[in-house]
Amino acid sequence: MDDGDRVEITPEILLKAYAAGIFPMAEDADDPAIYWVEPRARGILPLDGFHLSKRLARTIRSDLFEVRTDQDFDAVIAGCAAPRANAERTWINGRIRDLYGALFEAGHAHTVEVFLDGQRVGGLYGVSLGAAFFGESMFHTARDASKVALVHLVARLRAGGYRLADTQFVTDHLSQFGAEEVPRHIYKRRLAEAIGQSANWDVWPGDGSLRGRDVLAALGG
Repeated sequence: MDDGDRVEITPEILLKAYAAGIFPMAEDADDPAIYWVEPRARGILPLDGFHLSKRLARTIRSDLFEVRTDQDFDAVIAGCAAPRANAERTWINGRIRDLYGALFEAGHAHTVEVFLDGQRVGGLYGVSLGAAFFGESMFHTARDASKVALVHLVARLRAGGYRLADTQFVTDHLSQFGAEEVPRHIYKRRLAEAIGQSANWDVWPGDGSLRGRDVLAALGG
């Protein structure tokens, strides 16, 4: 469904769309229009069945990367919107940046940001509603940086009492962590259950002081 220019999308409308199982995208960065997406099969990341390789666990435990949350939303969404070698176009246009920036200011959008030697080298952002988290996009400019962001995200969601981690679609990148597709009717049931509960994104500090061993402990390993 294309919103065209008929309906003014506000942060409040965006949250209602998420609660109904719908999310927005754009054709590319230069197209001002936004269309609504409701997949027949929805990607989710089971919080109790997260797959973590031994190699990546060692990277997490080493604290090679410093991980912070909610430090610079604009920098993260800019990283996610930057051109990539395997994708010439991005679905993040100016309207989407503004909308999610407003959600961030309202406390509904969050970032996980990964640093190496003081430089931001990866991260992700998404939307929190009740005990559901909707992952939107991620990026990296250093090996494993986006994977580290995802591991920290899932550990934070588990520690904070979240019940649903939405990935929209399942990619090869996400499938290695246990992401799976569920039919729309099952997704909507799980979504309603999750947004009817409460969770705490701020269960951990976001200043980079969190240690890898605590992240692994939250994941049960």
